Amino acid sequence: MVGGGGDSAGDVGAVPGSGSDGGRELDLARNTVRRFAHVTSPEELLANTGTGKRPRAIEEFACYLQQRWEQGCTNAEQLYQEIKAMGYRGKGNAVREYLRPWRTQTTIALPPAPPTVRQATGWFLRNPDSLDTDELQHLQALTTTCPALAALRDHVRALAHMMLRLGGDGLEQWMNAVEADDLPELHCFVTGLRRDFDAAKAGLTLAHSSGKVEGHVNRIKMLKRQIYGRANPDLLPQS
Repeated sequence: MVGGGGDSAGDVGAVPGSGSDGGRELDLARNTVRRFAHVTSPEELLANTGTGKRPRAIEEFACYLQQRWEQGCTNAEQLYQEIKAMGYRGKGNAVREYLRPWRTQTTIALPPAPPTVRQATGWFLRNPDSLDTDELQHLQALTTTCPALAALRDHVRALAHMMLRLGGDGLEQWMNAVEADDLPELHCFVTGLRRDFDAAKAGLTLAHSSGKVEGHVNRIKMLKRQIYGRANPDLLPQS
């Protein structure tokens, strides 16, 4: 038995037998005999939580589970696999039972989802005056986090200003400013402008526009789509 005079750790492990024979000899259950036989010190047999109960193996991973739960991971199976890889030797059911009280608490607020590409593109291309307060805050957050996006915003707005004010004389200066920044996507756009610079500058300078022609082309294409598949050989003699 543990306790008494000068029992040492070695004496604790010296339990006669470790199976049914030892249990009958000591009048103890088999699991109790095994527990006594495999300890290395008397302290391992004592409950030290102040509750009279032995601490659960999962308590060792309580801080990690709390951290992962606050990060938004509430899948018991996934958490079980994670702490199992860290050395947890218990069962998955124990993890589920440990997490059950947390599910009845107030739902932890998850971080907002990042904007989609379509949303971010709209914030950059639209007139800043047409953006609401929430959109302006999102755009400010993006440009503050990423200096490259801040430079992109400035270049897009400068080009839009030229298009609206017919300021094509500043096109060369704008292209040089773009090439000075590390924006490969805009560099490709500038390369295309330089191939047809005169036409691009004229489009940003002159009041003339091919908008009416493009409108007629679009109307013809629409009519073509509407009559597609409706013609047949019977109509040919009537043409």
